Amino acid sequence: MNVDLRPLAADDVGALHAFFAAVPKDEWTFFKEDVTDPAVAARWVRGERCPRRLAVDGDGRIVAFAALHPGVGGSSHVADVTLVVAGPARRRGLGRALARQILIDALEQGFRKVTVETAADNTAAILMFRKLGFEPEALLRDHFYGRDGELHDIVILAHAVDENWSSMVMAGIDEAVG
Repeated sequence: MNVDLRPLAADDVGALHAFFAAVPKDEWTFFKEDVTDPAVAARWVRGERCPRRLAVDGDGRIVAFAALHPGVGGSSHVADVTLVVAGPARRRGLGRALARQILIDALEQGFRKVTVETAADNTAAILMFRKLGFEPEALLRDHFYGRDGELHDIVILAHAVDENWSSMVMAGIDEAVG
């Protein structure tokens, strides 16, 4: 799949709305806002300290989205990641590429810590984030109902951005993962 990775732009609002409208509702567990509301996408375009990144296919369709949001209470040093990859585009490295870029954005924005929440049984996502330097920080038991109607756990992974990137820069390996 040939894709272009780039920042969210003002003229992407309609395409972003269409992307989220196509995400199955049973995958909305970790959305903190109503992503089907066009006003949300419009506000995201204006977010200065909240980088948003897209993977866009050759037909101009958004196939993956990543965002950095200030943490709880608008924290000045912690940011949360939202990462969504469309079903047909999964397992092609798009999530990893966007997550890497979001970590660079976090560093550039002065965030010291980045967190991500995912279902504890989403081993592929956990492995991907672990390979990028995220470490498990919390387990929230019976935190959401899955599409099976059963309660499931959430794991929160954290990345100490400034510590990890400083070490990589000193070792000269930041270019290899950036």
